[in-house]
Amino acid sequence: MTLIERLKSYAADAFGLAAPEVADPAEDEALAAIALLVHVARADGTLAAPEAERLARLVEGRYARSRPEADALIARATAFDAETRDMAELVERMGHDADRPERLRLLAMAWSVASADGAVHEFEEALVWRLGGLLGLGEDEIVRARSGPAPIG
Repeated sequence: MTLIERLKSYAADAFGLAAPEVADPAEDEALAAIALLVHVARADGTLAAPEAERLARLVEGRYARSRPEADALIARATAFDAETRDMAELVERMGHDADRPERLRLLAMAWSVASADGAVHEFEEALVWRLGGLLGLGEDEIVRARSGPAPIG
């Protein structure tokens, strides 16, 4: 439970209000991870068709059982991304339980989304490098995630 959720729960108890719904932590973490991918895909202000397709395939392969489910998750993640201040907040929402292989997998997915249109532009590169740092990964791991295969599935 995040700090905000705990404060809302405390306020509900203190003032006799209905307790707020608490999100499933695993779902919240997945939504935050997808929102990070959306953030990278929209780094230049638009979501180009190749980026949208790559994003959908990655989400379907990792977080959803079907394309319609992936599309619904991406829509929710897009709204979630719009509600947050920056990537650091999204990384925080992922929680601290994501193990190193999961963080590396997410970064490889981010590189894959950034390169979906055939090139990684300077702003996208800086954004993905920043994400790697926020995920607690070293320079060598960030480089390795970039050159690794696009993790679909």
